[in-house]
Amino acid sequence: MNMIMFMLTLSLTLSITLTMLNLWLAQTNPDPEKLSPYECGFDPLGSARLPFSIRFFLVAILFLLFDLEIALLLPLPWATQLQTPITTLTWTTTIILLLTLGLVYEWTQGGLEWAE
Repeated sequence: MNMIMFMLTLSLTLSITLTMLNLWLAQTNPDPEKLSPYECGFDPLGSARLPFSIRFFLVAILFLLFDLEIALLLPLPWATQLQTPITTLTWTTTIILLLTLGLVYEWTQGGLEWAE
């Protein structure tokens, strides 16, 4: 019971502190230098809101997808020591085959091409 009360008290204290800091810091008026899109000492030459090519986002999403699927293979050295290593190797082969098919599909569809 003491641990629950401690956690509730700590949570409440942190919430109140962060809320008060947010309200206190919102009252300060930032200068125009802080409101500018660049804070490196140079005046901005153009707009900071230039549109990006959708290819950047596509490659980023593909990287995350393949990276997360590769993370599924990280416990493989420990999984081969289980009762049925054939099942583990079957699932591993399935995941690698799925990754390879996905990469081939993206390659053939031109999703990895930068120039159009």
